[in-house]
This record gives sequence, C-alpha cells and structure tokens, in this order.
Amino acid sequence: MNDRTLKVFTILFPTLLIGGFEFIRHTILYHYLSMEAGNYLIMILTFVISYFFSTWVFKIISKKNQRITAERELRAIYEERERLAKELHDNIAQSLFLLKVDLKKGKLAEAGAVVNSIDTNLRQAIFNLRLKPEEQCPFAKRVESWLSDWSLISGVEISIDIGVDEEYFSQTEEIQLFGIIQEGFTNIRKHANAQNAWLSVKASGRRWNLLIKDDGDGFSVTNVGTNHYGLAMIEERVNKLGALLDIIWGEKEGTQIVVKGVKGQ
Repeated sequence: MNDRTLKVFTILFPTLLIGGFEFIRHTILYHYLSMEAGNYLIMILTFVISYFFSTWVFKIISKKNQRITAERELRAIYEERERLAKELHDNIAQSLFLLKVDLKKGKLAEAGAVVNSIDTNLRQAIFNLRLKPEEQCPFAKRVESWLSDWSLISGVEISIDIGVDEEYFSQTEEIQLFGIIQEGFTNIRKHANAQNAWLSVKASGRRWNLLIKDDGDGFSVTNVGTNHYGLAMIEERVNKLGALLDIIWGEKEGTQIVVKGVKGQ
C-alpha cells in the first residue's frame, strides 16, 4: 500500500464506520437502543476501532521504516566500497609509479618496501570487498579477523577487547567504526614503530567509546595536525557518527585515539 492510499484510507475508514453506525443508530435502532446505551456503545466501538486501526497503520509504517533503514544501510555499504575502490586505485597507481622510479635508480631496498606496501593495500582491500553486503559477519568477528592479519603483517602484538552486543551498532555505524579502526592501525604500522597495540570498544547504555592505543614513538610536536597520519579521514568518520574525537600523544610516549559517542544522536 502506497502512502497516498494509506492516507485516504486513514481519513475515510474511521469516519465512514463510526458515522455509519451513528446513522443506523438514529434511523433503524432508535426505538430499540436508548440514548445512554448508544453513547456507551459508540464509545466502546470507537475505542476498539481506533485500537485495531492504529495498530494496523503503525505496523505498516514500521515495515516501511525498516525497509528504508535497510536500503540506507545497503547504500552506505556500496558507497564505502566505491570509496575503497577509488582509494585502492589511487594508492596502487602512486605505488607503482614509485616502484618504477626506484627500479630505474637501482634502489632495490626501497622497491621492496613499495612492493610490501602494495601487498598490504591489496590485502586490506580484498578483506573489505570479499563479502557481499547481505553476508556481512558480526562486527567483532570482522574486526578481530582484520586485526589478526594486521598483526601478522606488521609484527605488532595486538590486544582486543570488544564489549558491545552484536546488533548494538547499525551497519552504517559499523562501516564508519571499522574505517576508523583500519585507519588508526594503518597509522600505527606506518609511523609508530610500536611493539604493542590495543583496541577497546565499550558501551554502557546509549553511550559508547572506542580506544586505539600503541606504545610507539608518538607524534613529533612539529607534525601535529589533522592533515598528518590520515587523521583527517578519522575525523571525517567521527563526524559522520556524531561523536567526539580526542587524540592523546607525546614524543616516545605512544598515541591514543579516543572516540566517544551516544546512540541516537
């Protein structure tokens, strides 16, 4: 049932039903039903009709909202995949150009590092793109699987503590959170020189927080700014979540990325 039909039905159905009863009451049942009994009867009839009718209408609205939410989340997944595809294309194109330059100059060590970078980018892209949207595994399992591969590639020991229910975050929120985690740990691998890293995702009621932490070099005071180390991408995703971002760092003291949010905001 489309919205126009539902609107017309909502206007006419109670009016015709209750008005029809009043017409019958005053024409046919006038001699058999007292005024007082008729008033009680119309009150009960109005309550029953309103209850079942509103239940039916809100059930339809609920289904429409669920479908809209599912479509919005599916669109967010495909938009994220398009972004990943573009990012992969740009990264590989740039890396291949650097590889070509290094090989021409005979810089085999640098060329090997570029190859490793390409391999890492491809692994990350394959991980993000290999599942169909309708086959997405639980958020915690997906994060743990990706971080397990990340730890093997980077050689950094990882500690994971995800304490949220399976359906606490919507698919759209999971996409942004997963992107924050990937960007944060990619920064650790590239820049931190860390031995250990930690991830914590916790929730209490409507409030939740995410913590990414390492024991690496931290930031140099001359390099502070959201345009460094991919922090602009993290900040953009945090804004999409309607959350707050706090970055705590110090030279040789490691880095903490803290994201705090409230469900429903």
